[in-house]
Amino acid sequence: MDAFQLTYKPYGDRSILVEWPPEINETILHDVINFKKNLQQHNFKSKIEITSAYNSLLITYDYTIENINSEVLTLKSLYSVKKIPKALTFRLWKIPACYDDGFALDLEEISNEKKLSKPEIIALHSGTIYTVYFIGFLPGFLYLGGLDKSLHYPRKSTPRLQIKKGAVAIGGNQTGIYPNESPGGWNIIGNSPICFFDASKDIPCFAKAGDKIQFVPINIKEYHDISALVKEGVYQMESEVMDG
Repeated sequence: MDAFQLTYKPYGDRSILVEWPPEINETILHDVINFKKNLQQHNFKSKIEITSAYNSLLITYDYTIENINSEVLTLKSLYSVKKIPKALTFRLWKIPACYDDGFALDLEEISNEKKLSKPEIIALHSGTIYTVYFIGFLPGFLYLGGLDKSLHYPRKSTPRLQIKKGAVAIGGNQTGIYPNESPGGWNIIGNSPICFFDASKDIPCFAKAGDKIQFVPINIKEYHDISALVKEGVYQMESEVMDG
């Protein structure tokens, strides 16, 4: 993998923002992930916290950065080390999603605007394998890339004050799932009964950047059956290992 031209910027007193070219693609994503792994394995003089996004890393130190140039040189040298990147392994997660009218608050609007039937939209949405680029703005909110262009739809000008936990939604050229009840401006087309974030677990969110997601359409009875299993803590989500 060829190296990218990165930019390094101070971000407050204790952080440095590292940015890749402003594109959303898997080549950049894998480079971000590899650099993050390299940083995590480096013996820094103190603890650092690393937050990744589509094409950036935010590196936060547990001390005030006195010499930004020195820290940037260290980061540049770590990025420029000629290593053969280890093969990345990810998981494909099969996410059950119910597109029933009771959940799909905006499906009819999208259907009318796009001149696509509801079954066509559901088939397009569930027929794609998405890439997890990063997790935020809510804990467990998966930012997914790969939405079919025919389903791109602008976010609402006035966000809803309350969106149901598990809401499957479209916002611009992205799709995602609201892990908890919250306000939001994305267009709701269904709901998933599974849990996307559990703070009581060692790994609160099952997915990580680079993983894949595919939605599996389920009917309302299956939705309630899975909800009961999730509540009992015995639901096993289908997944498989994929090479990056």
